[in-house]
Amino acid sequence: MNISYKPITALTMGDPAGIGPEICLGTMLDKEIHNVCRPFIIGSIAILDRAAKVLNKQVEFRKIDSPKEARYDYGTIDVLETGDYDTDSIKWGEVQELAGRMAYDFILKSIELGMAKEVDAVSTAPIHKQAIKLIGVKEPGHTEIYQHKTNSEYALTMFSCHKLRVFFVSRHMSLMDACKFASKDEILKDVRYIDKELRNVGISDPIIAVAGLNPHNGDNGLFGTEEITDIGPAVEAAKELGINCIGPCPADSVFNIGKSGKFDAILSLYHDQGHIACKTLDFEKSVTLTFGLPFIRSSVDHGTAFDIAGKGIAGSISMIESTKVVSEYAAKQHEKIIQNETENKKENVKKLA
Repeated sequence: MNISYKPITALTMGDPAGIGPEICLGTMLDKEIHNVCRPFIIGSIAILDRAAKVLNKQVEFRKIDSPKEARYDYGTIDVLETGDYDTDSIKWGEVQELAGRMAYDFILKSIELGMAKEVDAVSTAPIHKQAIKLIGVKEPGHTEIYQHKTNSEYALTMFSCHKLRVFFVSRHMSLMDACKFASKDEILKDVRYIDKELRNVGISDPIIAVAGLNPHNGDNGLFGTEEITDIGPAVEAAKELGINCIGPCPADSVFNIGKSGKFDAILSLYHDQGHIACKTLDFEKSVTLTFGLPFIRSSVDHGTAFDIAGKGIAGSISMIESTKVVSEYAAKQHEKIIQNETENKKENVKKLA
């Protein structure tokens, strides 16, 4: 699909005591980002200015109250602030209640803008889970916050790494619980969501490979029966629904095959199964995307890195990739909507003729 739309993409600054401010600046100073989207930061100018100093960058900031006020000019960074904070009290590399409050406020503002259709995509810098707990946030992380606050039916996590698109049946649970969780119903539900979301970004008949759970797919029940009792039946049920689904595919080879682009998506049965594959292929360019929200959200796949925060040595490659990838998917989603509207108009004209 030929993409011409440049989405409005908000970068949330993340925990102000971490490397978020530095990598957001590094991203905004990358010219390629401005070629694929209209970016701005939801954050704090005072903190960003402090980050610019440790990076030895001369940066001009422009305070805005809404995305409509942004100019999106390369060289000047538009910043939407969420409050008046005692930023002088923020110390690099420490868990602080105020830092948790600011990081959470940035997220809430991005949700507000996304729900109001003022942004097309959100690229999130890392937050510190302990810091947001200090202010009473019950959700364990970004994905759960976005799902709950947008009242979304589901939040479908996808890892993007070169040609690999990896989804997950489960993420943050013990391996024992994850194996039990990978039931026929859960796998089938995820396959249906994957098929829907990939079609929404212009992939007309996505090929979805479902990974196996046991060594050698259980070898006909010798090393486990989940492929026989749950995974295989889920794949067959998906096929009956018209979904182009294959599997179970041995997990020790499916990702290697997938990196060539043979599959449009791979469904990993638990967190590390897919994460290890992607991070081994390219750690810095492994990006997390969240589908199922009213807008597309992405995240770097690293933490706040308190040990190097404020030292001016944090690399921005992952944040650049996060912003680039989510913007590309948002553009595809936009183009698909326009395509559907055009086709619907043509159908209506035919009916009236």
